[in-house]
Amino acid sequence: MEHMVDLDAVDDEANTIVASPQRTGFLPIVTNWFDRVFVGIYLFVALELLWMRFLEQSIPLSVCHVLAIALGVLIVWRG
Repeated sequence: MEHMVDLDAVDDEANTIVASPQRTGFLPIVTNWFDRVFVGIYLFVALELLWMRFLEQSIPLSVCHVLAIALGVLIVWRG
């Protein structure tokens, strides 16, 4: 049992193997897919409420649905 192992070197090697490249998106926080879905849902609801309050008289709500879903997909995909 004279074989000594440098545990610091083993830890550094394991960190370089396990470490994945940092994902860069346009959201200013570090997120996973669930966080981005959550943000997308909140923005969907907020956009729908604002649309109903200010724009529904002139532009139908279905336009807002399409825009909100497109925004949610963009956030989940690229956020």
